[in-house]
Formats: sequence, C-alpha cells, structure tokens
Amino acid sequence: MQTPRRVTVLGECVADLFAGPGPALPHTGAPGPAPDRQGMTLRVLPGGGPANTAVGLARLGTPTRLMARLSGDVFGRLFRARLLESGVDLTGAPTAEEPSTLAVADVDAGGVASYSFHAEGTADWQWTRAELAAGDLRDSACVHTGSLALVREPGGPLAEELLAGVRPHATVSIDPNVRPALVDPEVYRDRLPGWCAVADILRLSQDDLDAVAPDVTAEAACDGFHAAGARLVVVTLGAHGALASLDGRRISVPGVPTRVVDTVGAGDAFTAGLLHHLGKHGLLGGRLERLTPEGLAAACAYAVRVAALTCAVAGPNPPWAHRMEQEPSATRAGSLS
Repeated sequence: MQTPRRVTVLGECVADLFAGPGPALPHTGAPGPAPDRQGMTLRVLPGGGPANTAVGLARLGTPTRLMARLSGDVFGRLFRARLLESGVDLTGAPTAEEPSTLAVADVDAGGVASYSFHAEGTADWQWTRAELAAGDLRDSACVHTGSLALVREPGGPLAEELLAGVRPHATVSIDPNVRPALVDPEVYRDRLPGWCAVADILRLSQDDLDAVAPDVTAEAACDGFHAAGARLVVVTLGAHGALASLDGRRISVPGVPTRVVDTVGAGDAFTAGLLHHLGKHGLLGGRLERLTPEGLAAACAYAVRVAALTCAVAGPNPPWAHRMEQEPSATRAGSLS
C-alpha cells in the first residue's frame, strides 16, 4: 500500500435543510388540550454529492481538491468551513456572487430522504471556461464528478470538456446521482453513453438505475454501460451491499449491518471509500489496468463499511480514517461470478 495520489472532485455544494417541529407555544395555564407548536425549525447541514465525496476522501486520508463555485452567502461560508476542517484543498473553488443551492430533505421512518430543490440561478452551475481552466489537474490521479454538475446549464458541457481533457493522465470517475425532482431522467439517459465513453468508473445507486433504465436488471444495465465504454460499473444496493462489474466480471459484496439514523450521503461515502481504497493500492492514474476482480472485491467491501458508518450518524457525515481502523474489517470481501 502507498500514500494515495491526489483526487480532484468537480461539482456542487448544497445546503441540506431538515425540517423539525417548531417550538411549543407557551401554556397559558388555562384548562384544555396541550398547546400547539408554532411553525417548524430547520437544521442546515452542508451537503451535495460531489462535496460529500470530497469530504469522505479527505477524511480517509486521500489528498483531495474540490473544484466548486462556493457562494459568498451564509451557506457558502458553512461549506468552506466544513470542507477545510475535513482537509479538502479549496484552491479550485472560486467565491461566487450567486446564492447557494438549497435542498429540503424529507426523511421517512426508515431514514431514507427525498428532496425538493431550490436551484435556479445558483452558484454551482455557472462555471466559465476560464474558471475551469484555472484548476491545474496535472497532479491528479483521478478526477471525479457527477450529480447535477454534469446536467445543469451552462456548466455541464464545460465539465464534460474537462473530463475529456484529463483522461490522458487521470482515471475518470462519474456518479450520475439522478435527481428526478430537478432534472428529467431523460436528460441523464441521453447523456449516459457520452459519460461512459470517458469514464473508467461509473457508480450508480439502484434508484438511479430505476430512473434511467426502468425494467432493466442491474446486470443488463452494466453490460450496456460496458458496451458504451465504462470499464468498471458499480451499483450500490443500500442495505444489500453492492454489485460491481469489471469488464463484465461480476462481484457481489454484502451489506454491513448497522443501526440506520438516515441514509443521507451514503452513496457519496461509498464512492469516497472506493476511490480511496483504489488509490491507496496504486490503482488510480490510468485505465485501471492492474485492477483484478479480487482487488475490486476488497475495495467494494471497504466502501460498504464507509457507507454503513455514514448511515449510523445524522446527515452526510462520513467517517475519518481512525474510525475505520477501529471498526473490524468484513470477514468476506465478496463473491465473484
């Protein structure tokens, strides 16, 4: 094992707003039912898929740079503080005049969140070619992006240009992170073949697959993504672990039992764990030529543990490296087929 080389993450930071009951109205002392509550309270956590992945990578020990347009508003200041405290390099993160993107989370009884977005005219999507060109990516072994950064105008096409430009020297990783509430899944469906043509790693959730390839099995979807150019496809299956496909060789990794507080950021944490493990074993920086099915199984088992620890705490709060060392490793890396 070795010290991982730098990973650069390109994408958005989103303020995740979690609603709770408002304060109780003061009791007047008069007989009758208990007083009503007034309004609601909002708990704000810094999130956004790419930002969560950058935080997870840095906390695990991978040198990580985030290229993001961070607003100068109160939420943008919250983003910067969290990213810097986690060890993320923000030299590629200009301060933007536009406001931050907001996502209102609705968490069900099982801890699964759905979102409504406030994203029109916000900072994250307004990339210019000059801003992206200012980021020096020559020292990056891997460039990871995805989510809304690839589908929102005007920045999306510029992000795709950047990926094509770094491919000669860096592994390219993409997480579509489909958001049907904000972008029609048809947009993702149309662009996925182009992403696969430049991506070495494609990570999707089962929900992503259900949105872009309904009624298609995960195995068949993997084959389609391979045919379009992606060498490694990983589908995360929530509590059931993950299915990975390396040039068509399938790997199943079981989930790790955990007490779920919520699943916010779990997929992003999985991606961070996967890229960190691959980088620590010197497998990033090219087309994954030295990655074996056994090595992939170990990387996915590690990533599943990272995701499980994230589910055990509130919000997108991936574990630090010392927390991973305290947790026992999985007894089985996974089954190969």
